[in-house]
Amino acid sequence: MTDHSEVDTVTGKSTTGHEWDGIKELNTPLPRWWVISFYLTIIWSIGYWIVYPAWPLISSHTTGLLGYSTRASLAVELANLETLRGEKMAALAAAPLADIEKDPALLALARAKGRTVFGDNCAPCHGSGGAGAKGYPNLNDDDWLWGGTLDQIMQTIQFGARSGHAKTHEGQMLAFGKDGVLKADEIVTVANYVRSLSGLPTRKGFDAAKGEKIFTENCVACHGEGGKGNQELGAPDLTDKIWLYGSDEAALIETISQGRAGVMPAWEGRLDPATIKAMAVYVHSLGGGK
Repeated sequence: MTDHSEVDTVTGKSTTGHEWDGIKELNTPLPRWWVISFYLTIIWSIGYWIVYPAWPLISSHTTGLLGYSTRASLAVELANLETLRGEKMAALAAAPLADIEKDPALLALARAKGRTVFGDNCAPCHGSGGAGAKGYPNLNDDDWLWGGTLDQIMQTIQFGARSGHAKTHEGQMLAFGKDGVLKADEIVTVANYVRSLSGLPTRKGFDAAKGEKIFTENCVACHGEGGKGNQELGAPDLTDKIWLYGSDEAALIETISQGRAGVMPAWEGRLDPATIKAMAVYVHSLGGGK
């Protein structure tokens, strides 16, 4: 085999004989220390595969000689933490709900525990600070579909809304358009009437008397006279300028036509009673609790 290598006149290094577009490749091997380090990392990885869990199997994974896993380690740490908190959490579980906010120590514990649990379970819908989003209630204001007292908040957390639990809140907004109860022009009219209840502008030519008649015949049963709402049914107050799905005409037409039936999960059975109690106290303390 012919050796095409030569010595580069600029660097004084020999070439490999490879050339691309007039550019010659210098023969500059990796430093020995780097090569040794590279092989050591390969040896280290093999040792890691043997000692620690590393390889997936069909239904599990290799456990390694040490049997270590971060999940198991975390479980131990959480168990130890619960042991440390055991006495205090037992006191929290035993205390009547109304008395927790009167005891500074229990209140501090409930808020701390509730904040953590809220962040893990509720923040994805209600936001990290409970400010809510479209379709998810703001827990900082004083507008509550199912009531904002401490007992009412705890009941909602326990059983949810339309969650399938036997004690859940069941009310929902009917689909007046989809079910053929109201015609398209009637829906537009009553949507504008609802806007007028909270002082929002209505479209030109809006017939207020007709809108009131449609509202009285179809909506008063849930939302009450004047649209003030009904917490027993989860029917919102339509006069307070707080809107779960939006207040513009298009949003209201969609709500009236298609209905609304958002789901609040029931946390009973998922969280222990003391934790649910702590979360209720935390939500109540966000600022909107009554």
